[in-house]
This record gives sequence, C-alpha cells and structure tokens, in this order.
Amino acid sequence: MLVDSHCHLDYYVEAEIEQVIARAREAGVGRLVTIGVRMSQAAKVKELTERFPEVWGTVGIHPHNAGEGPLPTPEEIAAEADHPRIIGIGESGLDYFYDKAPRDAQAENFRRHIRAARLAGLPLAIHARQADEDILAILRQEREQGGDFDFLLHCFSSGRELAEKSVELGGYVSFSGILTFPRSQDIRDIARDMPADRLLVETDSPYLAPVPFRGKRCEPGMVAHTAKVLAEVRGMGIAELEALTTDNFHRLFRKARPA
Repeated sequence: MLVDSHCHLDYYVEAEIEQVIARAREAGVGRLVTIGVRMSQAAKVKELTERFPEVWGTVGIHPHNAGEGPLPTPEEIAAEADHPRIIGIGESGLDYFYDKAPRDAQAENFRRHIRAARLAGLPLAIHARQADEDILAILRQEREQGGDFDFLLHCFSSGRELAEKSVELGGYVSFSGILTFPRSQDIRDIARDMPADRLLVETDSPYLAPVPFRGKRCEPGMVAHTAKVLAEVRGMGIAELEALTTDNFHRLFRKARPA
C-alpha cells in the first residue's frame, strides 16, 4: 500500500472526486490526506473524510492566506482539529517565493500552528519555499520555548541544511513529483541521504504531476511514480519502499493507524 500524505481533493470539481479516488485505489494508494488551507474550508475537509474511508484530513491556514483576516488562536485551531478523521494541523509555514501575505503575518500564522499542533498532539504539515533560514529559526525557537512537536516538511524542494536540521529536530520529510523532474538532482541527492525512518511521499495534487505526466493535472494515484523514483534513489525495491513510507506515515500520523 502507498500513502499520498498531502493532496487537495477539494480543488477538484465535485463531480470528479469519486473518480479521482477510485483511480488512486487502482494505483495501490490506500490512504490519502486532504489538506486544509483556510479555516473556512475545514468543514469541506471533514466532509470528504467522512465520505471516503481512505481519506483523512488536516485543518489550517496556508501562508498564502495568512493575511486575509484575523488569525485564529492556537486554541481555536486545535479545537477545529477535534474530529476523528482530522489527523494533522496545517498546512502552514513560510512562502517567500510568492509572498502573497506579509512576512510578519506568515510568521505569526506559522507560530500559532506550531502551538496548535502541540496542544492537539497532532503533527504539523509545513510549507517551506525560499524561506529555509526563517523556517529553521522558528522551529528551533518554538521548540526551545514550548517543547517538542511533530512536523513534516511537505513537498520538499528546499536546501540540504533545512532537511538535515529538521530531521535532527525530530521532523519528517515528504517528497512529491518534483523528485522526478530532470533538473531535481539536488533533491534526489537529499532524498538518498535522509534517514529511512523519516521519508514520506505525496503528490500535492492537483499540482506537480511527476514524470511522465509533467504538465498535466496531478492526481493522488500518481504518487506511485514518485515512489518508484525514490526507491531507485535509495537502492530499494518498490515493495520495500511502499512498506517503509507507509510505516513512517502511521508513526507520524498516529490517528490514522489501523485499529
């Protein structure tokens, strides 16, 4: 079984969602995590998790949306996650590439989500784009000031230092279709060198379709192609890689563990 640890099912046309999930099943994807990007979207995330037994969810505010209005408190975010099918907080973090929200608002949003993750006892899905130094600084400060919390660097496309230092802090790293792109050798080198027990795979669909689908709309079932490349990079068989990343997923997202 494979797990797509990060996708956006509510970004598809409603009439398509059932077919998208069916194609994921056919590709051997047994778990999908649909991700929160606004608090107003949390109800839709929960509805999807209740409709489809293989779908789990997170709640949170994407850094792009951090400037849209008053930010919820950590307690309010944690309360929104009090649902049997919500297994994580986020995605939150910093994005200095698009800079769609003021950087101080992004930082405050990120800190509140870290605190919510700690309150809820759930892992935080982190979006990091061209903000490695500040991401790492906030992770360290929040851990020093408030204690441990679980987190995942999703759709990893950052530098080696962020990956290595995050793992030292107890974090996990998830690789998307970017891993398969011809110009992503640096990312493949990082994936090769990460501790085996910290690796996950994802699609971030409907974005970032892996080779050989690059340029097309991505779907959760395509995570199999990313997993194939990750297995090759690691010198593993695909069945071994599938088992490894699924075990890692259940260790991090404890609420999704089979009964």
